Amino acid sequence: MPASSSPRPVAYLDHGATSWPKPEQVVHAVTRALTELGGNPGRGAYAMALAASRAIFESRRTCAELLGVPDSRDLIFQPSCTAGCNLMLKGTLKPGDRVVVGSMEHNAVARPLEHLARTGVEVVVVQGDRTGLVDPDDVEREVRAAPTRAVVCQHASNLTGTIQLIGDLADIAHEHGALMLVDGAQGAGHVDVDIRVLGIDAYATSGHKGMLGPQGVGLLYLSPDLDVQTQVQGGTGGGGSESPDMPIERPDRYEAGTANTPGILGLGAGAAFLITEGARQHRREAELARQLIEGISTIPGFRVLGPPAGAPRVPIVSAVHDRVDADRIAFALDRTYGIAARAGLHCAPWAHRTIGTVDCGAIRLGIGWGNTGEHIDLALRALRDIVSS
Repeated sequence: MPASSSPRPVAYLDHGATSWPKPEQVVHAVTRALTELGGNPGRGAYAMALAASRAIFESRRTCAELLGVPDSRDLIFQPSCTAGCNLMLKGTLKPGDRVVVGSMEHNAVARPLEHLARTGVEVVVVQGDRTGLVDPDDVEREVRAAPTRAVVCQHASNLTGTIQLIGDLADIAHEHGALMLVDGAQGAGHVDVDIRVLGIDAYATSGHKGMLGPQGVGLLYLSPDLDVQTQVQGGTGGGGSESPDMPIERPDRYEAGTANTPGILGLGAGAAFLITEGARQHRREAELARQLIEGISTIPGFRVLGPPAGAPRVPIVSAVHDRVDADRIAFALDRTYGIAARAGLHCAPWAHRTIGTVDCGAIRLGIGWGNTGEHIDLALRALRDIVSS
């Protein structure tokens, strides 16, 4: 099937990067923010500004309901998951601290830790296996070896789709007096997240991937017992403008500057959609991922990365071919077949080193809301044609 001249893909399979299209409710919420709630939230007592503040409050509460956060004030809006990871790491770790981290981390964690290592934080990396799973026993061995401030691990891999055993890791961390800090960029929206069940101390996530919100917004949960030092100071929606210090109350303490009202309302709408449709969506994504894995596995020369078909994973499927490089495959998928997919290292060189693909990268197909079995069938036909030509 030849590609259309339009930039709109025939099949969008890059949900690991960002979700598209957005549910109608999300589009409506963003539009409402831009057309009806243009006032600056928390910065005025006139009706439009107050309405914007109220809408943000409702979005925060909806996101807290989805993620199992008991008190929505502990849920901080961020410009991105990367910003949230920087805050939870740099606001928690200091020179002399020791942190144990899995080897599958995205650069949103790896690069802040590299920065912190230069300041005197000891970073101990625990290797995952060939599917990307980090063994809790290996983590416990390292945590027991020396006093440890924190265990850091992603919820799910943006390369292999592997879901880490976050609850087990949190138990290990807390048993030895350490914090459990999680990068949930690929988790929230694709798997059930209940902060109360996981028992973690911090959870950063993207707003625009599985959560279905617009780009430019993220979330960070901080345990009420965790004192994270602010990294940005400035104006907030709270009172006390005469003070030179940031307010101590949450969430104002961590939300300096004008809020991204369109992004936050869109994120709230995405969370509301998932509260009602999430279980059905998760089943559909799992079935499509299984269909894709089984199909790719029948094409000569391909090796699918991560857990096997039917095993728990988020709906990300990556593969390598023994003859055709990933960049060429992605180019042909786009230009010839109108399929949006991503090739390369996916901002996760640690993960590629772990599974042995750092020298070649991989072709990644990310499944999400709006995908159908027809999209998967089209992708499989295209992959088969590309590597046989």
